[in-house]
This record gives sequence, C-alpha cells and structure tokens, in this order.
Amino acid sequence: MTRVRIPVPDLSCGHCVHSVRSALEPLVGVSDVDVSLERKDATATVADGTDPAALTAAVRDAGYTPGAVETV
Repeated sequence: MTRVRIPVPDLSCGHCVHSVRSALEPLVGVSDVDVSLERKDATATVADGTDPAALTAAVRDAGYTPGAVETV
C-alpha cells in the first residue's frame, strides 16, 4: 500500500470536495480517501500496482483538473 497525493487546483467548495471523494472511493485498490479544500488536493492509500492514470481519469471525469499523482 502506498499513500498518494493528487493536486486538484480547481477545488472551490464543499460540493467539489464531495464530488472528488465520490469519484475516487469506488476505484478498486483505493482506500482512505481525503480531499482537502484548504490544500486543494486529494490523498488516498492505494494498493500496489494501482494505475495512477485511473486516479487522474476519475478526477477528470468528475469535472476537475488533476495534477500529476505524487507519492507522499
């Protein structure tokens, strides 16, 4: 398991936080999702082998612009 951070610079309200969390939580291999309006990012624990592109695609599909996935 690895902890990752995804910058989401266009987070602007509580609804945005909920939308991004709801997009990431159902992904296979993803757990412990935290989305911060203050930091404008999402963090999550991901199983080894989880494709970072799946994370950014989920954020993009929710209507937001993700930055590159970083290991934290």
